[in-house]
Amino acid sequence: MPDTFLTIIKENCNRLVNKTAVEFIQSTHTETVTFGQLEANVQKTMLFLQAHGVQTGERVALQLPKCLPFIYLHLATMRLGGISLPLNPGYPPRELNYFLSDAEPILFFVDRSLMGDHIDDRGSQLRIIDLDGTAAEFQQLIETKTDTNSHSPNPPENHNDTALLLYSSGTTGQPKGVQLTHGNLTANSAGLHSAWGWREDDVLLHVLPIYHAHGLAVALYGALYAGATTIMMSKFDTEHALELMVTKRCTVFMAVPTIHKRLVEYKHAADYDLSHMRLLTSGSDRLPDDVNIKFQQIFGHRLLERYGMSETMMNLSNPLHGERRVGSVGLPLPQVEARVVNPESDEPLPDGEVGEVQIRGPHVFKGYWRMASKTAESFAPGRWLRTGDLGMREPDGYFTLKGRSKDLIITGGLNVYPPEVEFVLAEHPAVLTSAVVGCPNDDWGETVTAVIILRDGYQPSEEDMTNYCRDKLAAYKIPRQVLFVDELPRNSIGKVQKARLRADICA
Repeated sequence: MPDTFLTIIKENCNRLVNKTAVEFIQSTHTETVTFGQLEANVQKTMLFLQAHGVQTGERVALQLPKCLPFIYLHLATMRLGGISLPLNPGYPPRELNYFLSDAEPILFFVDRSLMGDHIDDRGSQLRIIDLDGTAAEFQQLIETKTDTNSHSPNPPENHNDTALLLYSSGTTGQPKGVQLTHGNLTANSAGLHSAWGWREDDVLLHVLPIYHAHGLAVALYGALYAGATTIMMSKFDTEHALELMVTKRCTVFMAVPTIHKRLVEYKHAADYDLSHMRLLTSGSDRLPDDVNIKFQQIFGHRLLERYGMSETMMNLSNPLHGERRVGSVGLPLPQVEARVVNPESDEPLPDGEVGEVQIRGPHVFKGYWRMASKTAESFAPGRWLRTGDLGMREPDGYFTLKGRSKDLIITGGLNVYPPEVEFVLAEHPAVLTSAVVGCPNDDWGETVTAVIILRDGYQPSEEDMTNYCRDKLAAYKIPRQVLFVDELPRNSIGKVQKARLRADICA
């Protein structure tokens, strides 16, 4: 069996002792940690966790702001064979208590200044440890309450053991705990290392949340696995991010479309020379074509768009070297198989036809936490994961996504793919952004409904928008209802929550 990603990270720490692993930038100060210091702090944290009963299979919940102690606790938990449970600091008490009740962690690290006292401690089964997220407080904690004579074990070698538990957004019911194994995370790290050409001399500018798969398992793991340096911003700021890309000579940048949009709309964007950068990716939501094109015009880089999900990490990617096709999420990554099928029969469809994208490979998750039936429903024969995403494969192997199957609009028996309508709306000068959903209709089944945020200074009517679409879309795809709003419901990484939007506007 190959080394796990944790073993490789540990080897990098022992080999690159004096090299900067993470430079953590906050509004008031900067903290720098070398690879040697990272390993030493993870070792101390492991001893601290051992003293509090953490062992193989035990869950450790982390609801902390983006901080160095989060990284130490996360890596230490997995190194002990425990299961790390990262939680969004913005979860309201009701959601938080559901996660704690469902996962039953043995320890819960939380910054109560963010959450207050609305935590159900589940009686005596859960120990809550309050941290303010500062490295100094955490250092004192692990050094004063650790038996330094204890031995911290090597990283687990069982690739089938669960290492990471990530909860889905729960847009179609109760959130599901996605179990990712050491083998899953190793396959993902190795595949991206190869496909994206990660190098030891890379410098990653990290602007994403680290409780989320994108910022944690794709960005941070990628840098640590390669022995690269991470410049980590506690909070994203457009001007500061551009300054850091230049002054820190960053080579890698990963972000969501919302952030890329802010970058291209920044009035002084063209003043920043990013020619030294080699890899800039976009993910977690569809990248608008106009943002992709503007980014290249301003910065001279074509963004690399890719496709992943919590259950698999990364599946497909436009190539590092080769055509980065606008609107496409590219080709299968190493060891990944992808196909497009009829969602009712699981039979593969010819190239060019739209169906459900299914994925297979060593990176595909173990199953949903304590949901055997949901896990079984998620797989087609042959261990193909039903992603729930609609897409098509082009003859040369590139994949294009058409939205979630649950977001597909069926009107008068005809299929309407929301991204197609959203793309047309995005070309209208008055439209800042839009989301297209289907609302129930007695005559047609569903009505195509466009929800639009306007640019400042524009006030088109509903009729103006439908007339605009008339020459660009088939009649059945034209929105029958147009709503103008100030904001769209989004999750913590900026992705529009269409289930919530439908609930709000289709009542």
